[in-house]
Amino acid sequence: MTITIEKTDQELLEEASSMLRAVAHPVRLAIVELLDNDTRFNVTEIFERLGLEQAVASHHLSILRDRGVLNQEREGKHVYYSLRHPRLTEIVHCVKDCCMV
Repeated sequence: MTITIEKTDQELLEEASSMLRAVAHPVRLAIVELLDNDTRFNVTEIFERLGLEQAVASHHLSILRDRGVLNQEREGKHVYYSLRHPRLTEIVHCVKDCCMV
């Protein structure tokens, strides 16, 4: 018999708030958009596509990973990043649409 413990509304709100704070930076928004459509890239691909320094990209990827926004998967000497919750891009697109009004 498995017993599951449901998260409280407060815990869910805290987790959602943490994820939104993590995404609330122009570089991190760009990373989330880049990883849209179930894509995955390594840090080199990310910093080259976004025109960033490697250290800057690594810093922001670390924040997104630590806050539960990104998955990280090692393949040989490369680490690939993907969105843990692909629906986050819907939030990003919604906010951008609101800014265009």
